[in-house]
Amino acid sequence: MRKRARQRGLSPITKIFQEFDVGQKASVNIDPSMHRGTPHIRFQGRTGTVVGMQGKAYLLDVMMGGKKKQIIVRPEHLRKA
Repeated sequence: MRKRARQRGLSPITKIFQEFDVGQKASVNIDPSMHRGTPHIRFQGRTGTVVGMQGKAYLLDVMMGGKKKQIIVRPEHLRKA
């Protein structure tokens, strides 16, 4: 997990202030410059449904191998799908 040469450094602060509603679809896009609230790498690129919040992080339901997994992800690692 690394960034390309021209995208190194911290991400824009607007990614931290993203808001998702319950029931909205979101894709996991891990930002390697932010270590807090990072999901496991196996969830990179997966799309799930926002179920709720836990502190500043979102609870996401993601399908993995026919089973529904619930992961905790901070907004800087999510993208609207």
